[in-house]
Amino acid sequence: MTLTNRTQKPLKGWRVLVPRGGPWGDGVAADLRAQGASPVVAPMINFASTKDAAALESALSALAEGAFDWLTVTSATTVDVLSSHRAVVPASTRVAAVGETTAAALTAAGYHVDLVPNEDNSAAGLLREWPEIRGGAAMRILALRSEIAKPLLTEGLRRLGHEVESVVAYRTVGVAVSDKIREDVASGSVRAILVTSGSVADQVAEQFGVIPERTLIACIGPRTAQDARAAGLRVDVVASERSSVSLIDAIVEAAAQQGVIRFDTEENGER
Repeated sequence: MTLTNRTQKPLKGWRVLVPRGGPWGDGVAADLRAQGASPVVAPMINFASTKDAAALESALSALAEGAFDWLTVTSATTVDVLSSHRAVVPASTRVAAVGETTAAALTAAGYHVDLVPNEDNSAAGLLREWPEIRGGAAMRILALRSEIAKPLLTEGLRRLGHEVESVVAYRTVGVAVSDKIREDVASGSVRAILVTSGSVADQVAEQFGVIPERTLIACIGPRTAQDARAAGLRVDVVASERSSVSLIDAIVEAAAQQGVIRFDTEENGER
């Protein structure tokens, strides 16, 4: 999907909270500016090293030696871990990526990718679209994951008779936003908040509390929307695809439907 192409910038006057920093946040901010929005980059989560570094080092050593038939990678952050450890993935080990974003990160880091689900970029989608895991001999699979990741993929593979070594590659930690950003959200001057994961949803709910009705809460996909509702958030927009491009397009479309393409705080008597 491509970003909405319009002669007039459809989000002119909108302030949009981007809850992640780094290259991803910078890229999303640039795409939002192209649509006329004023992005507010406020990282709400960060990633820390695993508490069991020895287990990770042992798993990566075994990976380099060809001990696994498959490696599963469920986030771009896991790719960062592989790169920082200079992990070697031998040609004999096939790699399953949970989605296009993760696959792109693997390719950019110099790793090969053998499987990406076409329909559903999630652990459930990967299980459904992975033909090699059904009807054949048991395989040895290394599953690298976040400390807080749900064990859906590991449990699904084990139920099918495979030997899965599930190893924590990193931890997700919350990051407090500034008082100014909290005040801006409470006042409604932030017109949309991007929710890009269950971890972000938890932080949005915890740090902002009740969010004004006119502020769109936009989730990057159905699974994230489900996590957001579980965290107690109202969900206004759900992207059709799990990508930042689709998420921004969904906000533009929602704004157009509401007839509030332009929001000018000074015209509404606010400062």
